[in-house]
Amino acid sequence: MKNREITFKPEIEEVISKCEVCNLAMVDDEGNPYVIPMNFGYHENVIYLHSSRQGKKIDLLKKNPKVCVSFSTDHQLHWVNEEVACSWSMKYKSVLAYGKVEFINDMDAKREALDHIMANYSEREFKYNDPAVKDVQPFKVVVERMDGRAYGY
Repeated sequence: MKNREITFKPEIEEVISKCEVCNLAMVDDEGNPYVIPMNFGYHENVIYLHSSRQGKKIDLLKKNPKVCVSFSTDHQLHWVNEEVACSWSMKYKSVLAYGKVEFINDMDAKREALDHIMANYSEREFKYNDPAVKDVQPFKVVVERMDGRAYGY
């Protein structure tokens, strides 16, 4: 099976749309990688994420806003010979998105970001009360570059 590059933007966006979770990669104060799974929304080349207003992730992103966001889907175990371990592999489709975090602080913009996130999980419309919106820290990654790969498809 061959590993192939995905370059067609609609195919890249299809991979993203199939994902329930993304992984946000950052760099900590010692230069070590720090990766966490997150819920997300995606709309017009922007990845929307949110968290509490305080914590390790927010501290790291304020110091270094450069991130990589990983998406992976369509996992399927495959083998050529069930008895030969080296012939086993995993089919997958994945996308890596690179960009810089921009924090969203305006109340209306926060609601819009939350709408994009919720749209990834439900077709319903939602209302957000002011205290909840004040307490959350949405942020976005304007995608500068995306790399897609498919293995076994």
